[in-house]
Amino acid sequence: MSRTARVAPLLLVVVSVALSAQQRAATPIARPQPPRAAGVSTERLARIDTVLQRYVDENRIPGAVGLVLRDGRPIYERAIGWSDKEASRRMTKDTVFRIASQSKALTSVAILQLVEEGAVSLGNPVGQFIPSFAKTTVAVKSDSGTSMVPATRAITVRDLLTHTAGISYGTDPTVASLYEAKGLGPAAGYGWYTADKDESVCDTMERLGTLPFVAQPGEAWVYGYNTDILGCIVERASGMTLDKYIESRITAPLGLKDTRFFLPADQRDRLAAVYANRPDGTIVRAPDGARGQGHYVDGPRRSFSGGAGLLSTAHDYARFLEMIRLGGSLDGVRILSPRSVALMTTNQIGTRYTTPGLGFGLGFETTDRYGASGMNSVGGFGWGGAYGSVYRVDPEERLVIVFMIQLMPNTTDIRDKFPTLVYQALDAVKPAGSN
Repeated sequence: MSRTARVAPLLLVVVSVALSAQQRAATPIARPQPPRAAGVSTERLARIDTVLQRYVDENRIPGAVGLVLRDGRPIYERAIGWSDKEASRRMTKDTVFRIASQSKALTSVAILQLVEEGAVSLGNPVGQFIPSFAKTTVAVKSDSGTSMVPATRAITVRDLLTHTAGISYGTDPTVASLYEAKGLGPAAGYGWYTADKDESVCDTMERLGTLPFVAQPGEAWVYGYNTDILGCIVERASGMTLDKYIESRITAPLGLKDTRFFLPADQRDRLAAVYANRPDGTIVRAPDGARGQGHYVDGPRRSFSGGAGLLSTAHDYARFLEMIRLGGSLDGVRILSPRSVALMTTNQIGTRYTTPGLGFGLGFETTDRYGASGMNSVGGFGWGGAYGSVYRVDPEERLVIVFMIQLMPNTTDIRDKFPTLVYQALDAVKPAGSN
């Protein structure tokens, strides 16, 4: 055999390997690896399909998309049931979902970017960016009624990130009527909804600052408009609208093509319909408007709610979380420093959080004791959205868990079951914090 004949097959192999490497580098999320190789039981993982399909068949959920990454590779990815039952549209892996409070993670990252650049400080008073917050008040309830007292100190950016500013969604009986009169609280769907507003988020937040809050700054964990206020601070500190900032600084660099505040009209069929649980647990299509389908396609398209306004897909959101899991960088693109990520995902409020064993960092709920959040390891973190979606990140197990659904109100236990079904499929690994 000639030397040329012997070398030619070798050259073909080298070229093939090089091309294969190029193809892998260009793939946003790698192809699924065999579950057993990823430390996952194939047989146990199949239980997820069985449970989700049963919920669909029993008309308890319309449909869902589940995506689980381990070491950045999908070990589970399924679309089950209906995106829109009435239109006979099946759920697909690229279905777009309203992610509501899962928006908070992206806005919190935006703030930390500005902190890293020196444009914002965690200790900055909010009034430095939004004048109406220079002097705030607190509603105090007593036997003689409700009185308004001055805040004991200025609300800071850190207070907003940790939800310790005393700011609710305005549905509390002590302040509800005042908020409703200003187009907030009960006047805004379930309190958090602003997609129907024909004004900028900063206009809305300026008005919010004139209303009383429900706790003194720093004294309690109170869930509310905090991250919407942060969205306005992003705008004021960067000189960009929140949608443009998130696109240019987070979603575009990470290659997230389906994460935005409003959907183009020609993509309306990609948006899953919203359903609601009846008292008997079965589902019915939710109404149009703020308490149902929303204004994410047809509407003013002016209010960019950093706390509850984004749309996304399971793939996009999992990729964003993988960046966080890896310390702020993914595929050579750095979004945050590792130190900032550690700050965000570490309990910053001690025992002020409402659930023992859990805490709250700068934008994420943290797991401080094994068992406090299902099987999430100590050091894990996550959150969810009002439309029923949920996510968990588990650095110890190298996991990103994303579960997307559109069910509001959701009276099922499916979003608690999904992470549990993922964890029970892992091969025996000692959980973080165990002895």
